[in-house]
Amino acid sequence: MADRPKNPLLSAISSPAGRAFLALLLVLILGTIFNGDGAFFKIGTHRDTLRQASVYGILACGMTLVIISGGIDLAVGSLLALTAVCCAKMAIHWGWSGWLVVPLCLLVGGTCGAISGATTAWLRIQPFIATLSMMVFARGLAKYASGGMKVSTAIANPDGSYHYVDVPPLFRLVDNRILGGNLSVVTIIFVACIAFAWVLMTKHRWGRYLYAIGGNEEAARFSGVPVIAVKTMAYVFSGMFAAVAGICQAAQEQQGDPEAGVGYELMAIAMVVIGGTSLMGGRGGIGLTLLGVLTIGYLDKILSINAVPEAGRLMLTGAIIVVAVLTQRRKRA
Repeated sequence: MADRPKNPLLSAISSPAGRAFLALLLVLILGTIFNGDGAFFKIGTHRDTLRQASVYGILACGMTLVIISGGIDLAVGSLLALTAVCCAKMAIHWGWSGWLVVPLCLLVGGTCGAISGATTAWLRIQPFIATLSMMVFARGLAKYASGGMKVSTAIANPDGSYHYVDVPPLFRLVDNRILGGNLSVVTIIFVACIAFAWVLMTKHRWGRYLYAIGGNEEAARFSGVPVIAVKTMAYVFSGMFAAVAGICQAAQEQQGDPEAGVGYELMAIAMVVIGGTSLMGGRGGIGLTLLGVLTIGYLDKILSINAVPEAGRLMLTGAIIVVAVLTQRRKRA
């Protein structure tokens, strides 16, 4: 007996993109029901939601590349703090131009990512261990570079007093809003990162190599894929995305905080997984990550406007991650 044709609607819902879109839709429906006395229907709420989720989303862009390669990057939160401190030092204390500060911050993030990638791909150390080591190292370096203090516009004098300097133009530019104050520049930077990652993964040969390695690394190696170089570059890009997030974080806070970014790597992983990218590697995409970013961002905002404590929000996010992973396992079965 011939198999009956599948229902197109069920097929769409059962796909990773369909499940991610359905999760976002359910969250938005919850927002209309539990709207915080109408706060959910105000444009400022959506503007702030996108702005708050953008830094996490930028980290998630790099995390997507690493996870598709079959790895993980636990260092992105610490790299965010390190580049935020470096950015604040150069822009505020030393008065350097943004045209110099941004490339140097990207160099810092990319170099740290290259070390993690080489340790993983060349020395064959487990990504969890390699990036955990970088997470601790980068956090310590951030505290050393800042002297254990926030790098702000208040600069200490030799006699112990302080003098204040203006917020640098780079910070004012990144923390600005356009379109009548309804769109943050940080959100535009996030969209640009999404577009860049999409081009890398879909339009470049390196992206095809990345999927091949995540699907079956040995088969990719026997097929002539330069596994070490491709995997290392995934961590380089992850470090550079973390640097962009660090610049945005410093600009929004108008300071470089060595304690910034704690737990951000877990939020980035959550966004990637909830979007539908497989933690086993080889499957997923940046479009799915965008859906995951919006889902987590709106869920957090809805809980916030309804005065749900942070502890409850964290526990709910953890539960959602488990459900997302179980859904992936069921689909593979």
